[in-house]
Amino acid sequence: MKNKKQMEADLMLILVTLCWGVSYYLMDISLGDMDPFTLNAHRFLGAFLIAVIISWKKIKTVNKTTLKYSVLVGIALVFVYIGATFGVKYTSLSNSGFLCAMTVVFTPLISRIFLKQKQDRKVLTAVLMCFVGIALLTLKDDFSINKGNLKGDLLCLMCAFAYAIDLLLTEKAVSHEEVDAYQLGVFQLGVTGVFNLIMAFITEQPHLPSTPSIWGAVLFLAVFCTGVAFVVQPVAQQYTTAAHTGVIFALEPVFAAAVAVIFAHEILSVKSYLGAFLMVASVIVMEIDFGSIRKRKKEAEV
Repeated sequence: MKNKKQMEADLMLILVTLCWGVSYYLMDISLGDMDPFTLNAHRFLGAFLIAVIISWKKIKTVNKTTLKYSVLVGIALVFVYIGATFGVKYTSLSNSGFLCAMTVVFTPLISRIFLKQKQDRKVLTAVLMCFVGIALLTLKDDFSINKGNLKGDLLCLMCAFAYAIDLLLTEKAVSHEEVDAYQLGVFQLGVTGVFNLIMAFITEQPHLPSTPSIWGAVLFLAVFCTGVAFVVQPVAQQYTTAAHTGVIFALEPVFAAAVAVIFAHEILSVKSYLGAFLMVASVIVMEIDFGSIRKRKKEAEV
């Protein structure tokens, strides 16, 4: 039953990852009309208001423990989206998607160093495959750093580190019986949105989207890439681990690259395609139950 629940949770997280892969292209479009904090305020407050309207009865009974973790996770998300949104401004679409996926490397490292959580060999193998895949996708043909994109790349790495913190905080939060995972998903949106709105008024000139195409991009970001995604994530994380989730989220740059190639007409090299293949393969490796395969093999031999 546990494996079935984990598989269902993983499928939910893959759908979330698909939405986030699309989000880089939509952010790139939206940033042509509005500044980063303004865009994030629209995304998160829009998603929060929609979630409140459709599920008021379910969230009005929120307790202090759920609110406490909502604030902590929301603060982590603020740094995630400072890195992601500003990163998209200063690097390529494909690079931003790939580097933000470094969460897959940071998550098991942080959990091992600070939380003393040991990772099994299968997860570590998947993490290594992802790391090599990300290197193939992001580095130049001679494996040197693209200095023209360095500012954006560093911001995207900050995003990845902050999101690893977010995953571990979420894992800790949903392990408490008194924390409602759905409520956590909703209220973290409000916390993140309010902070971004404050920063937008301090550093920018906030305004509504100016054209129908920008409205469409912002609404899709708010509803699917933010509302649905961040409510589904804590619910799914009740049945899987932060490290496991991090490996699945490594598919995000693959989806981001596909969108960049199809819609933004970016060109990927053979090396980049090999990196994408390794990252997809890492998720498949993580999902295979090698213990059951070995057990069945031994039974067949007997």
